[in-house]
Amino acid sequence: MANTRDIRRRIKSVKNTSQITRAMQLVAASKMKKAQDSALLGRPYAELLFEMLSSLGDHLVDFRHPLLENRSVAHRGIILISSDRGLCGPLNSNLFRLLGDIDRETRFVCLGRKATQFLTRTGRNLVAEFTMSDNVGFNEVRPAVELMIKSYMEEEVDTIEVLYSRFINTLVQEATLLPLLPLSSLTEVLARQAELSEREVIEDPREIQFEPGPEEILADLLNLFLKQEIYHKVLEAKASEHSARMVAMKTATDNANNLIDDLTLAYNKVRQASITQEILEISAATLSSSA
Repeated sequence: MANTRDIRRRIKSVKNTSQITRAMQLVAASKMKKAQDSALLGRPYAELLFEMLSSLGDHLVDFRHPLLENRSVAHRGIILISSDRGLCGPLNSNLFRLLGDIDRETRFVCLGRKATQFLTRTGRNLVAEFTMSDNVGFNEVRPAVELMIKSYMEEEVDTIEVLYSRFINTLVQEATLLPLLPLSSLTEVLARQAELSEREVIEDPREIQFEPGPEEILADLLNLFLKQEIYHKVLEAKASEHSARMVAMKTATDNANNLIDDLTLAYNKVRQASITQEILEISAATLSSSA
């Protein structure tokens, strides 16, 4: 049985760990709130983009664009969004589990160091890697998206998909593989964007003239739509990361507190046994001297 000094030393160590995990829990909760706010602040922009696409789509019936054309799939392209750091429970492992059914010839662009490390370790085709800050901005995501769009236009990849952790609530994050390209029709673009919108588009019966032209404007809006779509997935992944880390650190703090209670109980038992033993020894010595 351990002596009281060893138990006190272990209680102190666990208390220090509990303080660290508690602090990490509070930091993660703060970052999660900021990530959620960032996603909500971008919603009006997404709604306006949806209105513009819808308005242009009403004026173009036979619009053709490389992003809207179906093609046979020889090489898939996936943007993999993970965390830069660990201590976030099974968040990253759930993502990587989905890669087991994906062809090894698939080309990956990574956002997050954990994804880069996993793909390198498993020998998969890593095209490029990008880092993100906790308060990720649109300019940090744009180079990765532009690289994938360029690869798609040059037919180096035949799909663009996003593998990320979808934020459902604080306790639940779901690993999701979302196909983005090819888009089968402009209607699919508008229907997907409509899911983000909470208001109906006001119809404008007036004749509108576009400069330089509706085809050029709609082509640029399609690229912007893809960038904005992926950026929102990055924000969701960030909110999922901070939520998972907050829950993991709370669990670690609770476990540390439970361990402290168990160690304190063991310490009291050892101390009580030691005191009882000393009383018995004193009583035995007293009886011996009396005899």
